[in-house]
Amino acid sequence: MDLDELFAKKPGDPLTQLCTEDLDPLSVEELETRIAALEGEIQRVRAKIDGAVSHRKAADEMFKR
Repeated sequence: MDLDELFAKKPGDPLTQLCTEDLDPLSVEELETRIAALEGEIQRVRAKIDGAVSHRKAADEMFKR
């Protein structure tokens, strides 16, 4: 999927704003801090996905015929 297509649909979305923000004014330290924060967010989202998949699997097993 083309990122421009994704962002065009949600101009006010915080993720769109984050991904299109001008990085030029940021220092190397600020960029490294940003990367660390984004990596932390990636871990948080992956944990949420894992929990959702696990929950769905448990529900499917419970109602399996």
